[in-house]
Amino acid sequence: MLMPLEHFLRHLPSAFVHAHTRMVVGFSGGMDSTVLLHALLQAFGTRVHAVHVHHGLQADADAWAAQCSDVCRQWQVPLDVVHVQVTENGHGLEAAARDARHAAFAGVLQSGDAVVLAHHQDDQAETFLLHALRGSGPDGLSAMPAWQARGDTFVWRPLLDVPRAQLEDYARTHALTWIEDPSNASTRFDRNYLRNTVFPLLQARWPQAAAALAHAAELQSETRVQHDVRTAQQLDACRLPGADLSVDALMRFAVQDRARMLRAWVNTLGLPPLGRAHLQHIERDVLAARHDAEPAFNWGNAQILRWRDVLHASLRAAPMSMPVVPWDGQRPYPLPDGRQWRLSLPLTFPQAYTVVSRKGGERIQLPGRRHRTEVKKLLQAMGVPVWQRKPLMLLVDASGEVHAIPGLAMSETLSKWLQAQGAELVIDAKIDPATLD
Repeated sequence: MLMPLEHFLRHLPSAFVHAHTRMVVGFSGGMDSTVLLHALLQAFGTRVHAVHVHHGLQADADAWAAQCSDVCRQWQVPLDVVHVQVTENGHGLEAAARDARHAAFAGVLQSGDAVVLAHHQDDQAETFLLHALRGSGPDGLSAMPAWQARGDTFVWRPLLDVPRAQLEDYARTHALTWIEDPSNASTRFDRNYLRNTVFPLLQARWPQAAAALAHAAELQSETRVQHDVRTAQQLDACRLPGADLSVDALMRFAVQDRARMLRAWVNTLGLPPLGRAHLQHIERDVLAARHDAEPAFNWGNAQILRWRDVLHASLRAAPMSMPVVPWDGQRPYPLPDGRQWRLSLPLTFPQAYTVVSRKGGERIQLPGRRHRTEVKKLLQAMGVPVWQRKPLMLLVDASGEVHAIPGLAMSETLSKWLQAQGAELVIDAKIDPATLD
């Protein structure tokens, strides 16, 4: 026997929801969100608000917004109509529209609001099957959560255990009217093909197909939680000071474990997710590289770098742009990262110097050495990780020869002059590896 729809609206987590929490419904005007808005209004009255996101992707978008306004006016529900521009983000139109919706909601939500969405059991089943056909693992196959926190607001999906047929019965019983999006009938889209062609066949043979697939998605969620706990423990065993990982420790785990660990690692760093092909490249080209190699893997605007036993991940820094301005030492020299280079005494250098970004191929003659040393080899010998080398600034003379690397090295010529003057070349903040990431 099916539970009344109102039953699913009573299960609110008391830890998050209080008596004044606004129920902000994502109201497209379609059947699902119309039923949800109507049922919530019966349960929560004036606490219910609505947001209609005007994507502008359909010729009837203006008419849909007007119809949503009419419904909310009739039901006395406050409505925000938010116009967005959907910009292709490289992950498909559906993902771009979803990002636009998130941004639209963020603009109208207040602290403590609950965003209420009309995803139902059939949506859960379709998403599971769609991701399974794409070869997804537990992350992709996991069920949409009924409740989740997003900053200081919350997302609630009260209808995840409700089949679409029950929503249709509710709509007919209450004589509701709604918008029919003509694109829903097009089997050009994968989800519509599953909904309109595949699921009717499945349910003709297995009437509980949607419920069974939705249950399978919940089981995958439980598996993912277990994996997440285990992966976090494994990552802790590989962590070095800061956010880097030990390659030697990482390689003690199985390939499948490493894949989960690397995905979780880059996620904690706020970097783009790693796909299967990305992980294969990292295994082959980075983790399996020689110990003395310095391999790198780039994806999107991010990078993973290896130096000896250390694995480092970060966003790729934009090249620093510095004007080529001679520096005589009389005034502090401002660096792009906000620090400044200065002489400890009011002096003028004995020759003209310029501060430049390191590009590669530079050389420096160290104190007590007859020959000049390549800066790259010096940094390697000093144990400076590769991700800390590229953003370094250098003090060079007119010929391009290096006379100082801040906090690390100084040429014999400059060193002798400073000693004779009783002065030092200092940087206001010592080099902190974190500032060079």
